[in-house]
Amino acid sequence: MKNLSRLFFVLLLVLSFNANAQDSNNPWKFTLGANAVDLYPVGEDAPRGELFDEFFNATDHWNMLPSLSSLSVSRYIESGFTFTAAGSINEISKIGDSSADDLSYYALDGNVSYSFQDAIKKNGWLDPYLGVGGGYTWIDDIGAGTLNGTFGINFWFSDNIGLTAQTSYKHAFEDYLPTHWQHTLGVAIKFGGKDTDGDGIYDKNDACPDVPGLEAFNGCPDSDNDGIEDSKDDCPNEAGLAEFNGCPDGDSDGIADKDDACPTVAGLKALAGCPDADADGVADKDDSCPNEKGPSANKGCPWPDTDGDGILDKDDKCPNEAGTVANNGCPEVKPTPEVVKALNTYARSILFDTGKASFQKETDNVLQAMVVIFKEYPQADFAIEGHTDSVGSKSTNQALSGRRANAVRDYLIANGISAARLTANGFGEEFPIASNKTRNGRKENRRVEVKLK
Repeated sequence: MKNLSRLFFVLLLVLSFNANAQDSNNPWKFTLGANAVDLYPVGEDAPRGELFDEFFNATDHWNMLPSLSSLSVSRYIESGFTFTAAGSINEISKIGDSSADDLSYYALDGNVSYSFQDAIKKNGWLDPYLGVGGGYTWIDDIGAGTLNGTFGINFWFSDNIGLTAQTSYKHAFEDYLPTHWQHTLGVAIKFGGKDTDGDGIYDKNDACPDVPGLEAFNGCPDSDNDGIEDSKDDCPNEAGLAEFNGCPDGDSDGIADKDDACPTVAGLKALAGCPDADADGVADKDDSCPNEKGPSANKGCPWPDTDGDGILDKDDKCPNEAGTVANNGCPEVKPTPEVVKALNTYARSILFDTGKASFQKETDNVLQAMVVIFKEYPQADFAIEGHTDSVGSKSTNQALSGRRANAVRDYLIANGISAARLTANGFGEEFPIASNKTRNGRKENRRVEVKLK
């Protein structure tokens, strides 16, 4: 019992020394278990055996107590190295093939080991290690120092709890203390580590060790709880969207509030998030006529065109009488050949539904352009002529061309051109301008022409 008290006193000193030397960012390991002492397979004469002979013959050669009999505390140093201090007790009743009179066994050991865990799988469950160290062992009243070689395996069930199996070869420095093997098996618990900000993540794994944070962000905070850590959040105190780097978009117009000149009303990116009801490029807040298109030079209001000739009053020398651009807004009595050519260019691009005199939708812009030209020459009279290709009967083509010419005339009249100025006639396939033997030729022959009367 005197030796047992001495053992635990020395063990207390060792543990106290290492506690004072603790690295706050490296964990400790506490292992509590049982040990077995085997004096047989050490490479000596009978009653002991050859080295490793009957190494696992626990029944005949191992000395064990039916209780907890080993205690160790380990501290990780760095780069895979760990220092361990261990104490154990046992009772020797077998020395090789011979029996003994229940000799007491006490040991205090320290060793440095190297883990191969990362070489197998980083942070994996299997953690084998090799170690070397020394200690002091007593068998009854005989004590001597030992040189120890150790092999062990930690089996980790979780980040903190595991099972440690270890075997150590202890070579005594004195002949009176026998060389032997000691096997230990115990439950291991890892603990310790510094958590400065108290967020449950150790500083060594915490990217923001001084500020409480979330495990999902490696210990960094998300102050506004929008799922974006503060370091990547342009608006860390205001919940927002990932597409805007954590900033909100209150009016859901695709522009973050911090960049939105009108954050409560959905608007356009081109106008810094402000709306433009009349789509004239002037934001409603700056538009004197927000529901009517106008240039920014006139505060969003349209310039007037009293005579409707497409020339604004500010540029029209005859603002009350429709005219032409070429004549500065004043009317011209007779259109020039260039104007007539332009009319025919438009007329030949009029598209009708197949076999009908109804217009295709995309033709409306062409007809409107013709209306503008007719209005520029209120004194001129025109003939609208319809033509077809030679596909089908002459009578059918004649009738279709007449209906199409009249459809154009009716459109012009409906849009403000005097009926007295317009005539309409169909000529069918009588006057082709290209060969009806080719597809392109037939396309050219299907046309409407405008002639100055």
